[in-house]
Amino acid sequence: MNQTPIKMALVTSTVMLFKMNIRPFEIKDLAVTSKVHKAAFIRQKMSYEWIECNFKAYPKSQIFVAENQKNEIIGYIHWCQKSGFRFEVILELEQLAVHPSQQGKGIGTKLIKDSLPQVQKQLKSRNAVIKHVIVTTRSDNYAQMLYKKTLNAVVEATISNLYSADEVFMISRNIKI
Repeated sequence: MNQTPIKMALVTSTVMLFKMNIRPFEIKDLAVTSKVHKAAFIRQKMSYEWIECNFKAYPKSQIFVAENQKNEIIGYIHWCQKSGFRFEVILELEQLAVHPSQQGKGIGTKLIKDSLPQVQKQLKSRNAVIKHVIVTTRSDNYAQMLYKKTLNAVVEATISNLYSADEVFMISRNIKI
């Protein structure tokens, strides 16, 4: 079985990433995190309810937030196990959001790299491992490059006019963290 190591991409930014904190979402984060969702995904509705229902789906779903030096939430990532609780988990990067005023500073990269080992730790507690990571995004979304760099994800398919435009289905096979 080929193991795909996660690449550690170099990030050039004005943000001091070592001062940023990536931690598990807590219910007290709901209002602020839903504002980040609303700002990042302008076509989506009911941000508060979306974040809340995904938080309640733990351990199937795990959400992590990015806090800046002032402990303000500026982004989040949502991981979701697919097709039941299995020994070899197919994990979906369901959603990644960074407040528009903070985009382009390496926050998305840090969310992926710092939260994925935390997900793996939770899975290990039930003797499970991550086999593959899947993610979808618009075919014209810059995030596609982020997923290639941080997860070694490759485009497996393009689905025409799925949500608001063409969507690419990406997969990172045989993840080793």
